[in-house]
Amino acid sequence: MPFQNLFSASYFNDTIIHTVKQLLDCEEDDLIMELYNLLVRPNRDFELRWHRDDVPPSASAEEEEKRLQEPAWHAQWNLALYDDDSLIVVPGSHKRARTGQEREADAYEKDMPGQLVVEVKAGDIVFYDNNILHRGVYDSNKARATLHGSIGHVAGGNARARNVLQHGTAEWVERCRFYELDEVMRHRAEMMRRKLVNMGKVQGGATGFSHED
Repeated sequence: MPFQNLFSASYFNDTIIHTVKQLLDCEEDDLIMELYNLLVRPNRDFELRWHRDDVPPSASAEEEEKRLQEPAWHAQWNLALYDDDSLIVVPGSHKRARTGQEREADAYEKDMPGQLVVEVKAGDIVFYDNNILHRGVYDSNKARATLHGSIGHVAGGNARARNVLQHGTAEWVERCRFYELDEVMRHRAEMMRRKLVNMGKVQGGATGFSHED
């Protein structure tokens, strides 16, 4: 893959790792490789509905509260290579169940109470809890290349397996190699990759899905 070394280094570099350690209040040995991809400009305009990544919209208020009180066990981020305003969030909603108004709103509500359009400039990075109430709005006329990643904590167990392995990661992660990285990052990458492989073996693929669709 062109620029594979740069792509890998942008995930396993000291700046990302140290930030994740601070957010998760943990040591490097606790970290596990998760997801990393490049979000690009679509061929046509489209939007995502309001959602939380690991709480289905069918969840009751009690189910939401229970899930949201659990530790996140991950850090997720967007690193924009072009200016990007595709992400819309409701600040603070990762700490509470949806309000009645949020539950009754249209799935593609354009003016959710309290919403914030996350405007990042090229080179900016934003970390966020993926269970914050959020959606994406994508403009086919705007250049977009945003690196979207997550790193987990080994204590996440089945909760993180459900998020990560449902994307088919287990089918290819054992083939990943990081020969192009410097010695420090290569050692870090291999350790984190092995933990993800082991998580998949322990879970045995029976992780379930965060969303029915």
